[in-house]
Amino acid sequence: MNWPMLYARSRGLPAAAAALLVTAALLGAAVAAGDGATDPRLIALAVTAGVTAAAPGLGGQDADLDRTAAIRWWPRRAAHVVLIAAAVAGTLLAAQAAGQQPTAAFLLRGSAGLAGLAALGAVLFGATYAWLPPVGWLALTLFVPHRPGGVSGWLLAPAGSGAAAWTGAVLLATGTACYALFGPRATARATC
Repeated sequence: MNWPMLYARSRGLPAAAAALLVTAALLGAAVAAGDGATDPRLIALAVTAGVTAAAPGLGGQDADLDRTAAIRWWPRRAAHVVLIAAAVAGTLLAAQAAGQQPTAAFLLRGSAGLAGLAALGAVLFGATYAWLPPVGWLALTLFVPHRPGGVSGWLLAPAGSGAAAWTGAVLLATGTACYALFGPRATARATC
């Protein structure tokens, strides 16, 4: 087997892809049932579900073993985060093709920002808990009042919002850079 296939399998790509396809199918069904009108909160939830399905794949089975590998990890790590964002945005855009969809910028911004948050989560908490920052930000966005055009509400801001676009881009750049440089945090394993 070649290394890209082994890398994909070791990072749980088949399970993440299946979860993303189920999420896209559910979003497509919701768009069809809603006569093409889609609530931005539903789209934010779908983007978060897609990113969090891939978040555990930001770390391998053994972080210490990955650190001793004789390959340069930073390009692979950076590509991994960007590919998560692109796969989530692309799949969800395809799922909504039948109905009236938000602009691609809305999905790209959300996917990019949440993928960056997941990468930061992998660095801070380990890949097992990399899903915490995206889910936490979604919860704050949905349940805590915020200024509509502000940075805290970037996930639900309209597609033309400059502050939201910059927030998503900064989160992606920061998360990707930190993850590429430091890798996922090694989590303690339970011993018998």
